[in-house]
Amino acid sequence: MKHPLLENRTRLLVWWLAWLILAAGQSLLIHFGYGSPADVAIADGVISMVIFGLLGLAVWFPVRFLLKEDNQVYTTVVNVLLTGSLTILAWLFGTKFLVRTLVTEKVDYDIFWHSVLVFRATAGVLIFFVMLLVYYLFLSASRLAEKVARQAQLEAQVREGELKMLRSQINPHFLFNSLNSVSSLTVTNPLKARDMIVKLSDFMRYSLSSRNEQPVTLGNEMESLRLYLQIEKVRFGERLSIEEDISPECLPALMPGMLLQPLYENAVKHGVYESTEEVTIRTTVRKQNEMVIITVTNNVDTDSVVTRKGAGIGLKNVSSRLELFFGDKADLTVNHGDDSFTVIVRFPFRKS
Repeated sequence: MKHPLLENRTRLLVWWLAWLILAAGQSLLIHFGYGSPADVAIADGVISMVIFGLLGLAVWFPVRFLLKEDNQVYTTVVNVLLTGSLTILAWLFGTKFLVRTLVTEKVDYDIFWHSVLVFRATAGVLIFFVMLLVYYLFLSASRLAEKVARQAQLEAQVREGELKMLRSQINPHFLFNSLNSVSSLTVTNPLKARDMIVKLSDFMRYSLSSRNEQPVTLGNEMESLRLYLQIEKVRFGERLSIEEDISPECLPALMPGMLLQPLYENAVKHGVYESTEEVTIRTTVRKQNEMVIITVTNNVDTDSVVTRKGAGIGLKNVSSRLELFFGDKADLTVNHGDDSFTVIVRFPFRKS
């Protein structure tokens, strides 16, 4: 840790201002209390406090090691007493030597010096322990800041680990389903299988490029989702219809990569899979009060048992990632209609 006073001009100014006040108080006490001449009182007060101020700055360097948390109590006490004794002795004899060289009545000053020696030593002890307290507060504040920083770093690492764990639940599930579909299409429709493999390759390239949980823009996320829906459309053909209504001002918004993927997987699984009629997946994106609002709606078969139960894992995944990334400023809402299923995602609009 650097010197808490020398690295900050304001603190250093306050430090010397405090010593100036002490010098003025000591000079007045010597002049009016002991009857010393004004020049002797001023010289004694100023020189005495300047020396103590300089020694106080130097004391920081041993004190920061003396007050370590892992030091034993008796070791700390002994070292502090030794440092304090040396500091006070240096202050007393340094003050006497310098002031005595400046005054003309040296004998009178020697008599005065010995008469107030006990007072000086007592004042020196009190001032030293006040300095010690000030430095201890600086050390405590620095250690607390370091602990807070380490805790924040640890929480960030834990959060990143949780995000990666949640991401790992997405890609294998989708890849497994897609490869099963490709396997079926290679027999029934090889051209569609080839088209699906190309789109799947592009989709997985995006997925792998954002695996380090760096935020992506909503625009990039929507491009990835279009690839996903095109892959599914190769499989389902006219049974799957896709509609979009996206406000261009929302496209730069930052969000976790692959966040919305489970919503569309659910829309396909509980919409297209469970219906023999055309299913439309509609995406609407709007910006309102500095919040991005994404609405994903699909029509469903009301007689489907799976639809009535709902898909909990995917939605919990999205909700967890929203909370980890945005805190309590984001939320996910699910609405079950008579013939539709709607998911609304809200999160703060942030740009890089």
